[in-house]
Amino acid sequence: MKDGIHPDYHEITVQMTDGSTYVTRSTWGSPGERLLLEIDPKSHPAWTGGPRRIVDSGGQVAKFNKRFSNIGLKKN
Repeated sequence: MKDGIHPDYHEITVQMTDGSTYVTRSTWGSPGERLLLEIDPKSHPAWTGGPRRIVDSGGQVAKFNKRFSNIGLKKN
């Protein structure tokens, strides 16, 4: 590697939301710092298979049409 063109690559400690920690190498922060995660694979529904929200676009369109069915263009 050329000197002076790459960021400092050092060890940091990563703390998960459940309190567990592990040591990894990163360019984030400074050597020995602790990175506290707010969202991680142990707690986020995308990875844990938590509750999913299904968007029913057909139901939304029907609701819109019902609400605004009386509004229309007047024919001459």
